[in-house]
Amino acid sequence: MAKYLIQGSYTQAGLDGLLKDGGTKRRDAAKQALEGVGGTMESYYLAFGDHDFYLIADIPDNVGATALSLFSNASGSITSSVVVLLEPEEVDRAVKMGVDYSPPGT
Repeated sequence: MAKYLIQGSYTQAGLDGLLKDGGTKRRDAAKQALEGVGGTMESYYLAFGDHDFYLIADIPDNVGATALSLFSNASGSITSSVVVLLEPEEVDRAVKMGVDYSPPGT
């Protein structure tokens, strides 16, 4: 499974729900949504600053991550972004691939 960082912010409607239901219900809802695309939650944190929550998850593939992002953002309760996380060993394998690339204008 691929590992992802999901960072998001609540809209006014999302904040209203958070104030009504509390943080654990939001964590449980995120866990349920992840399980719906075959994923699992590694960690979930509420925060203040640039984003209202941070979630690290294992999701089978980019299709599942895309579905999760599309449907959660379409709810109107959050805005979120998804970042693919790489293990150092994955970067090591990528570096060894030696891609033949020509920059624009060459």
